[in-house]
Amino acid sequence: MTPTAINESAWLTPETIGLVGRIAASHERAFGRPLLACGVAADLAPEPRLLAQELFAAEIVVLAHDGAPLDQGEGPRLTYANRSALRLWRRSWAAMVGLPSSRTAEPAERAARQQALSAAQQLEAIRDYSGIRIDSQGRRFAITGARIWTLVDAHDQPCGQAAAFGDWHWL
Repeated sequence: MTPTAINESAWLTPETIGLVGRIAASHERAFGRPLLACGVAADLAPEPRLLAQELFAAEIVVLAHDGAPLDQGEGPRLTYANRSALRLWRRSWAAMVGLPSSRTAEPAERAARQQALSAAQQLEAIRDYSGIRIDSQGRRFAITGARIWTLVDAHDQPCGQAAAFGDWHWL
């Protein structure tokens, strides 16, 4: 079987590899430090496919959604979820990516979530966000110390948001 005939995991498609590069570069731009220890600075940056593998396998939870308006329709849809996020929300890649990102929170928590996302849009990034989320089975959990940042494209235009956190507990 030739390498091009091998079915790639969804998180290793060229589109997702490009998105991972935006997630990592936008994080470094917003916070002045790399999202992962391997970094994205030109002299330290791993090959894009390796970066995608590293982010998917990272212990921290990382999610991203598209740039749809927060206050229209169902709002933005998830475009990325690493393995830690998939495990926490108990969803497959296919069930998580494409899901309206608002559905990661209970209806009663969505207004507070939207406020944080709006603040992150206005400021480009926020630190130390805390909130309540819900997994696919209805189990609630609290996240603390999350970072939320704006994703920018190759033309320096906003194209979504991402979040990362490592501290959470079941309620």
